[in-house]
Amino acid sequence: MRLPSDRWLALLIIFLSLAIAALTQTTPAPASPPPQAQQPQENAPSEDTSIFVFKKDVEEVVVHATVVDDKNHMVMNLPKTAFAVFENGHPQNMTSFRQEDIPVSMCIVIDNSGSMREKRDQVNKAALNLVRASNPQDEVCVVNFNDEYYLDQPFTNKITLLKEALEKVEARGGTALYDAMVATSNEMKAHGRLQKKVLFVVTDGEDNASRESLEETVRNLQQENGPTVYAIGLLGEERARRARRALETVAQATGGIAFFPKNTGEVDEISRTVAHDIRSQYTIGYKPTTPKSAGGYRTIKVEARANGYKKLVVRTRSGYYPGQEQSH
Repeated sequence: MRLPSDRWLALLIIFLSLAIAALTQTTPAPASPPPQAQQPQENAPSEDTSIFVFKKDVEEVVVHATVVDDKNHMVMNLPKTAFAVFENGHPQNMTSFRQEDIPVSMCIVIDNSGSMREKRDQVNKAALNLVRASNPQDEVCVVNFNDEYYLDQPFTNKITLLKEALEKVEARGGTALYDAMVATSNEMKAHGRLQKKVLFVVTDGEDNASRESLEETVRNLQQENGPTVYAIGLLGEERARRARRALETVAQATGGIAFFPKNTGEVDEISRTVAHDIRSQYTIGYKPTTPKSAGGYRTIKVEARANGYKKLVVRTRSGYYPGQEQSH
């Protein structure tokens, strides 16, 4: 059966329309794949690769210890197995152990009272030599005090700035030693970048102007991660006994040393001794068997035994009050 001519015409028109559409349609180019998203490098090393800024478990307690033999000679390079750590009389398991020169956050705290006027030049020289003999990565601040205390140089490692701060001598007024130590300790907790902290204190008399007591000062210094105190007492005969006792108390409580030279000429050599002591310590970490959350004061004792030594004496802080660890 033949289709009518008009049907053929209609089919022809439809066929031609489809053919033209097929010829004129352009196939879209395949879309270029989106740029691959850059994945965060979770394990990439941080810019600060320093091993000296401790990032540790908040339960770990860190102590810095100096070891001397029966002739008061420093003993270095003892192995971890030579040490035993006790908290409140109970043995503790060490979680970290190092014996190397670790940079410190150190504050130089110098008496600026009237009686120090003639002594400052030699004291300043000794303080700068202490910095020069220390680790070049140390950060140092300077606090001058009389009956008030002044942060004359925040933390820096620039000798020129430290020298300028030490030369800000206005020797007058009384001696607010305890207030200056507490304020400086708080400054170190707030802005000290390094875990190991040191206070280097020089004074020539008894505290006679502080609001803080000796007991309150020791408690502040014994807060967790508090500073080790090295003190120089340029003491005359007058009221020397009480001043000596105060410096010995804060030094022993924090694991430091108190020195009492006969004259200012000995201060420079003492500063070098302090620098050597700071750079020759063992750093020991442990997790206390009693959680820090239990609070309360904790005594610390570190013992050392090794073949070839009759007696080893370990000097470290006598205890601490658990608190928020300062780590940066």
